[in-house]
Amino acid sequence: MTKVAVVLAGCGVYDGAEINEAVLALLSLEQQGASYQCFAPDMEQMHVINHLTGEPAEGEARNVLVEAARIARGNIQDLAAARAEDFDALLVPGGFGAAKNLSNFAVAGAGMEVQSDFLRLARAFHDSAKPIGLICIAPVMAAAICGEGARCTIGNDAETAAAIDAMGGQHLECPVSEARVDAERKLVTTPAYMLAGSVSEAYAGISECVKEVLALA
Repeated sequence: MTKVAVVLAGCGVYDGAEINEAVLALLSLEQQGASYQCFAPDMEQMHVINHLTGEPAEGEARNVLVEAARIARGNIQDLAAARAEDFDALLVPGGFGAAKNLSNFAVAGAGMEVQSDFLRLARAFHDSAKPIGLICIAPVMAAAICGEGARCTIGNDAETAAAIDAMGGQHLECPVSEARVDAERKLVTTPAYMLAGSVSEAYAGISECVKEVLALA
C-alpha cells in the first residue's frame, strides 16, 4: 500500500488549510487505496482570521499543529519529525495557510521564503525522486522545492501565475477538473478552490491529482 505524507497548514481557508480540500484529499487517498499520515508545523500561525467576517481577529493567536489536528481528528504529528524515507509520496492541500504558514507568499509574493521544516521535507521527497502533489495555492512553492523550470498550475490567475514564473517556475493553465503533471520532476498540481465554485468541482481535480501522484509512486 502506498504511504503518503499529508502536510496541513492549519484549519480554515483564510488562515490555514482549506478544510474541504484537506478532507477531499484524504478521501481520495483512501478511495484510491493509499494510506496517509498527517503532519503540520508546531508554530504560531501568521494571524487568525474570523471566517464569518473575513477580518483579522485582533489579539488572538493559534498554533498551526493544534488547529490542523481538528481536521485530522487528532491523528497528526509535528512536521519536524516527518521523514521522506518513511513515505512514498507527499501531498499538500491549499488554503491561505500554504501562503501564510508554510510560506510567506501572501505577504512577500515572488520574494517569498518557505518554512524551514516543510522545505526540508519537500526537498527530501524531490531529491529521492518521490512524487509531490500540490493543491490550490500550494504550487507557488513548486520552484523552491523542485528547482528552476518546475511546471505547475494554480488554474488561470494571471497575477499568481506571473509570480510563479518570476520565482523560476513555469505556469501551465488548467481547468478545475484536471491536474498538470511535470513527469520529469514527479510534480502534480491542480487548481481546486483557485477555480472551484463547488465542493464537487474541487473534488474532481483533487481526485485527479491524487490519481496521478499515486501513479508516479
